Amino acid sequence: MSTARPISSELLQYVSSHAATDDSFLTELKQAARQQGLPEIWIDAAGAAFLPVALAAIGAREVVEVGTLAGYSAIVMARGLPPEGRVRTIELSAEHADFAEEWIARSDVADRVELHRGRGLEVLRGFADRSADVVFLDADKPSYEAYLDEALRLLRPGGLMLADNAFGFGEILDERSADESVRALQSFNDRVARDDRLEGLILPLGDGLWFARVLP
Repeated sequence: MSTARPISSELLQYVSSHAATDDSFLTELKQAARQQGLPEIWIDAAGAAFLPVALAAIGAREVVEVGTLAGYSAIVMARGLPPEGRVRTIELSAEHADFAEEWIARSDVADRVELHRGRGLEVLRGFADRSADVVFLDADKPSYEAYLDEALRLLRPGGLMLADNAFGFGEILDERSADESVRALQSFNDRVARDDRLEGLILPLGDGLWFARVLP
């Protein structure tokens, strides 16, 4: 019989150490992002290894990402798609979008990534119903529930809703947190768990990753 173990930082590091590592291009991208002063808040090594595997496993062709940042996760996910696949990634910050656009163009999947500039909700509302196999949320946390509404409109039955930072930067269990983002994530987690249109769980990867399937 399996016995649950506490999810320690050591165990999370163990998971990451047994995941595929960044290639030279992704390593260079991260270094350039640091030098330009972009925040180092991209998904961790385990998440980066998991995403393309998950996308390939369901035969995903159309991915929507909210929160491009440096373009790291968009490139990683595009590598899990077939040649005709597409990642539509959305970024509000002009600085981040400019950086990501340059590096996406230099990548091996430049033809599979579309960068959309603007506010997440405004851009999402311009996408057609049932036009995505996967929606990945990794942007401003107070908007997660509004993004979820759009994700459920966009996703086909059987599609995946993924959301980063489900552990609330390590503070998700603090019911007295004054951090707006943590409180938003607590509410988001509760809502996803209760939504009868979804089935899934939080994977202990990085800062917690929601992995939920839209029921038929």
